[in-house]
Amino acid sequence: MAESICIFDQPGMDGLVKIGLPEWVRWLGIGMAIVSDVLLYWLFSSIGSGISPTSATRREHKLSTSGPYRWVRHPLYTVGSMLFISFGMMADNWFVAALGILAFIAMAKRTPQEEANLIEKFGDEYREYMKHTGRFLPKLGNR
Repeated sequence: MAESICIFDQPGMDGLVKIGLPEWVRWLGIGMAIVSDVLLYWLFSSIGSGISPTSATRREHKLSTSGPYRWVRHPLYTVGSMLFISFGMMADNWFVAALGILAFIAMAKRTPQEEANLIEKFGDEYREYMKHTGRFLPKLGNR
């Protein structure tokens, strides 16, 4: 993947990926990246050792419902995508922003299996949690 990004870093190739964003949008991207970093720290602090590189749940896994998990079941997917899009804004590069969108789509496709595993592990506790939280964004009108 690094090679595919690097081909756009050649003289004369900038026009292929440049969006032409105003400077204020690029600064907004910097702000989004800073907010994303803070949110990432918060969510990793909240989930502790419950994070896994696969959709499988660990035997000792405990359901995390505090921090950002109070409002959103999968904040890592949301914040990670926001960070990628902010990189695209900062770089004024549609290709980088599109990678963020594609990464979100890939993560969203794995979410049903992940949630099925969590229902199997936690049963009604997770079903109840699902009623009060959004999958990727907070549910309006709850809590």
